[in-house]
Amino acid sequence: MLKISNISKSFGNIKALKDVSLELGPGLFGLLGPNGAGKSTLMRNLATLLQPDSGTITLNGTDIAKDPAVMRQTLGYLPQDFGVYPRMSAMALLDHFAVLKGVSSAKKRKAQIENLLRSVNLWTMRGASVASYSGGMRQRFGVAQALLGDPKVLIVDEPTAGLDPFERQRFLDLLSEAGEEKTIILSTHIVEDVSDVCPDMAIMGDGEIVARGAPEVLIAKIKGKVWRKKVEKADVEAMKEKHKVLSTRLLMGGVVVSVLGEASPGDGFEAGDPNLEDAYFAHLYRLV
Repeated sequence: MLKISNISKSFGNIKALKDVSLELGPGLFGLLGPNGAGKSTLMRNLATLLQPDSGTITLNGTDIAKDPAVMRQTLGYLPQDFGVYPRMSAMALLDHFAVLKGVSSAKKRKAQIENLLRSVNLWTMRGASVASYSGGMRQRFGVAQALLGDPKVLIVDEPTAGLDPFERQRFLDLLSEAGEEKTIILSTHIVEDVSDVCPDMAIMGDGEIVARGAPEVLIAKIKGKVWRKKVEKADVEAMKEKHKVLSTRLLMGGVVVSVLGEASPGDGFEAGDPNLEDAYFAHLYRLV
């Protein structure tokens, strides 16, 4: 059990985390929020790269700030950006990482690395320099290095940003397969990533957890309260002043405006079937 209890973290006058609490068990957990919400700061605290100013993070009852080895020995971490040695092949670099993770047996390292490269579909490129990989290939390599040593906690920070749809789906499939026995935290600002694979999630904004629950539960809270209408671009600002606007979307020269309300706003609005994006904005803007 990973337990985050009332942690806060500041950088000068900027409060990046404000009294954040979460309890996580095995399975895929989505942490959804806009850029600047504090997600990466939280991930770095969980990875013991930072320490909270106050509060505690415990793994199976042990405070990881006091004993970071407890987390590091069982952690797989794919940060938002990670560097590679430019002249090393995937095989050589994974072997290097495996040694650093304490896999001392050369035979075990070789078997694990070969299995991981096949599972992330990089076996045919195993001899190529990782620096020459495409963005999607590098992300898949990142998953492989994070899974080295069979970690029980896996943290992936903004993993699908910049990936094409095919690579994104392949990446999410890999996480789903790995998530059956591990605690996996998927930190992202992309709503579809969470809706596609995470049975449990939290919404983070301005350094705080503003909502927690299964996607369908968060959506249910706004059922019957979402209304949509297509308007001209020039009318959008007036709509924002008059209604609780959740989102706007360009469509065929116009803008589809989604608003939250207990009853129909009238004036051409139609009831909309709420989705996770609607629920995300409703909670993020503190409208529910």
